[in-house]
Amino acid sequence: MITKKIGVIGFGNMASAIITGALKKGVLAASNISTYDISSEATDRAKKLGIHVAKDNTEVIKNADIILLATKPQYTEDVFANCGKIDADKLFLSIVAGITSERLFAMMDVRPRLIRIMPNTPALVNEGAYGIAPYENATEEDKKEVAEIFSSIGVVEWISESLIDVVTGLSGGGPAYVAVFIEALADGAVKMGLPRKTAYRLAAQTCLGTAKMILDEDMHPGVLKDGVTSPGGTTMAGLQALEDGAFRGTVMDCVTAATEKSKSL
Repeated sequence: MITKKIGVIGFGNMASAIITGALKKGVLAASNISTYDISSEATDRAKKLGIHVAKDNTEVIKNADIILLATKPQYTEDVFANCGKIDADKLFLSIVAGITSERLFAMMDVRPRLIRIMPNTPALVNEGAYGIAPYENATEEDKKEVAEIFSSIGVVEWISESLIDVVTGLSGGGPAYVAVFIEALADGAVKMGLPRKTAYRLAAQTCLGTAKMILDEDMHPGVLKDGVTSPGGTTMAGLQALEDGAFRGTVMDCVTAATEKSKSL
């Protein structure tokens, strides 16, 4: 368990999911966590978890060893403009999209230890995918503690900050892309006569099970695909339809477009 004091600036859906999951896994204790959010809905959610709600962000930062920065990008500069002088001997974990380490340091007017993290919404069910980019001043202890927290609620991949926009385009937006794919799978089945509720459940479970096979068995996706595809069979007919529709190229374009948008923020 992490025994250091944790401060959370912004207790929206993503921060709430991360903290709730870590509490359930026993990695963090509610008694060591404080937060501040202007939303009463967010603060009520924190109170139900037994988390201390601070009077402002200044209190959160002052009393914490590790600060999870979970504000919306457009409000981040205002947060630091109104929180007073920041002690450089702090560890900041930023899940704010589109704001680089150097921009954050400029907002703080100090250079505390910093690790940027790109999470995604499956954190809500402890199945998140986290691209983690430590700044050069992060210590090995910092990295170990971050790994302990986030690996308890999903999959952790260490990356350089230069690649965080790619992770945003891939796993950050990925749940939306997968949801569209599940919806399309189900629509196809409904078109052919399957009840919609049944189609959604089978499509979602198929994606879940496939992903689990790839992760748990360390299986290459191509090997899995080949194992399902019999010569001249139904799966091959379906794959041909995907190829005719430029499925692979469209998905690649999707990730590329999202990555470029992240870079432009």
